Parts: sequence; structure tokens; C-alpha cells
Amino acid sequence: MKRSIYEPIHHEFRSSVRSFVDKVVTPHSEKWDEQGLVDREAWTAAGEAGFLGIAVPEAYGGGGTPDFRFRMIMMEELCRAGANSFNAGTSVQDDLVIPYLADLGTEDQKHTWLPRLCSGVAIGSLALTEPGAGSDLRGIRSLARRDGDRWLLNGSKTFITNGILADVIVVLTRIEPAPPEGGYALFAVPTDRVGFHRGRKLNKLGLRGNDTAELSFVDIELTVADLLGTAGRGLAHVMERLPRERMSIAATSLAASVAALEWTQQYCFDRKAFGQRIGDFQATRFTLAEIATELDAATSLLDRATMLLNADELTAVDAAKAKYWITDLHQRVVDRCLQLHGGYGYILEYPIARAFVDARIQPIYGGTNEIMKEIIGRDIAHTHTPQEHR
Repeated sequence: MKRSIYEPIHHEFRSSVRSFVDKVVTPHSEKWDEQGLVDREAWTAAGEAGFLGIAVPEAYGGGGTPDFRFRMIMMEELCRAGANSFNAGTSVQDDLVIPYLADLGTEDQKHTWLPRLCSGVAIGSLALTEPGAGSDLRGIRSLARRDGDRWLLNGSKTFITNGILADVIVVLTRIEPAPPEGGYALFAVPTDRVGFHRGRKLNKLGLRGNDTAELSFVDIELTVADLLGTAGRGLAHVMERLPRERMSIAATSLAASVAALEWTQQYCFDRKAFGQRIGDFQATRFTLAEIATELDAATSLLDRATMLLNADELTAVDAAKAKYWITDLHQRVVDRCLQLHGGYGYILEYPIARAFVDARIQPIYGGTNEIMKEIIGRDIAHTHTPQEHR
């Protein structure tokens, strides 16, 4: 399917990104998977090339281009190379951490962190999930208790992407006493702050080159200079930014699915069995045809949502639909593509094997797909509720 969503400037950008990925990322991806960590040099190289902080205003060191299509191209090229771990890390940086600081930060916070994040000198994390609270963020137990003109933060977080390398962490916590605005707040916590501790680097099924960690906070002193947004509105601030996060996940799933199909088509028309190419068997052609058609449909869904995001018209329901449907499709695509590789699909030196395990997290994080269906279902139910009962 030809992507009419892209213009000449996007194609030029893609050429630059592809060159960067081929030179800087692909030669090191296996090493990163083995060590469970992306080298910091890759982050700074991405920053120097202008591939981090694309949407950040130039005054803060960014690209000044808030067009999500550029981020999509980054994801497509990293997934094409099978660099899913680096894609996960940079997506957290650009689509989660940076928007919180850019949207909610004070001028001091923006000038402190955005140039460093855009250059790759600093790496950021978003710490929402806790051992007892995942999709249900109202259940978090981390607590910042007011003590005069400061807060003392205590608690723990888990499944935190970039947690080992992070220099700044955007933390969602409860606050006491709770102001009239509510009982949650967001803080930008530097990782050199006394009382911050990194726990285990988690041993994951997939995305093995991305550092995912447990974190803990013990009597960390925070002041209003660390507060992001309004005290009490922390949960609301998160909900406002979840649609972009879910779009990032959906875009990654589509990019990874397209890459898996391309590798599989190449394999099927190179590999022979029973005297002919695998791709010449009708059963194989039908499978490839089904996958290609489903990906065309997914592309249309994502492209529509992307243009809504660019126009600042994307709703939580729109984002939930894209995230749920495309990440579920991603599971079916990599499974069928691996099957067409036969025994070689089970060998990790083949990219389809790594893509298969990397894909499994997509319907889970950013809110499980069951939660996405609940969001969509509630909206449907609301439209069928009599006006007097709304």
C-alpha cells in the first residue's frame, strides 16, 4: 500500500534515518541484546543526528517539528532493522518523557532537561507502574508526604523502561495532604538525588537489549522545583498524555509487522521445497495475501489517527482503537510469519524469531488491550445512555 500520508520531506528524512540505522544501530544490535543494554554512544549519536526530541521547540534544543509522521519513520526504520530494543527506548524518550516535560515543565525544568534529552546526553524514564498497580493507576501506593515547603517521596516502581540508564524519571505518586485538585502528582526526579535506588534489571522475554528496571524511592526530598504541572492533577496529566503513548505503541506494532512480512516474503521466494519456491505454493500465497491485506487495513487506521493527532483532534477512544487492533494484529502477523520460516523461524539468528518475542509486550503495556476495549465500550455505552441519565 502506497503511503499517501508521507510527503517529499518525509522521504528525505527517511533516507537520513536509514543511513544512520545501517551505520550506528544494526552493527551493534546483537551485542545490545546480549548485554541487556543499549550503549550510551548510540543515544548521543542519535541526538547529534537530530533524531531525538524531534517535536521539541528549537529554543530547547529540539527539531521544532511536532509532526508525528517523523516519529513514525524513526519507528519504521528501526523495526526494519530489527532494532526493537533501541526503538522501545527512544520511543519512551520522545513520546512519553519529553512531552511531559515540554507540556508541563517550568522554564527552568525545560531548560535543564530538554536540551540534554534531545542531545541524548540524558536519558529519561516514565515511572507509573508499581508491583501492585499496572493498568489501574489509581491503585499506586507511592506517596509524597508534605513536610513544610518540601515533600518526602517513598515507594517503588517496576517495569520501568530505560530504568537503568535514566538520568531523570517522571514519577507519578500520591500526595498527602491531598489538595482540592486531587490526590496525585507528577515529579521530575533526577537519579542523582539522595534516596533514589535502582533495583534489578529485569530479565525479560523480549526487547532484551532495552533496560527495564525496578526502582525505589526512600525519603527523597522534593520541592516545587521538581513538581510537573499542578499538584493534585497528576493522574489527569497522565490521562491527557496516554493517547500519544498508545499511538506510539500502535505505530511500532505496524512498523514491526510490515518488517516481518517483508522478511517472510523474501524467505518464501528464496527457499525451495519439493522442487519449487515456498512462495509458489497456494497455501503460502494465500497466507501472504491475508497478511498483506490486513496490514493495508491497519495502515489506513493508523494514518487516520496520525493526522488526527497532528491536528490535536485525537481522542482517547481513537487511540485505544488503534492500539488495541494493531497490536493484536501484530501478534497474528509475527506468528504466521514465523510459521512460514519453518524451523529457521525458531532460531534467534533469524530476525523473525526475535520479532516474535519482542511483539508479545505490545498488547500489555500502555494499558492492556482489555482496558482499551473497556475505553471503547464505555464510549459506545455513553452514546446510548438517555440524556437525562448522563
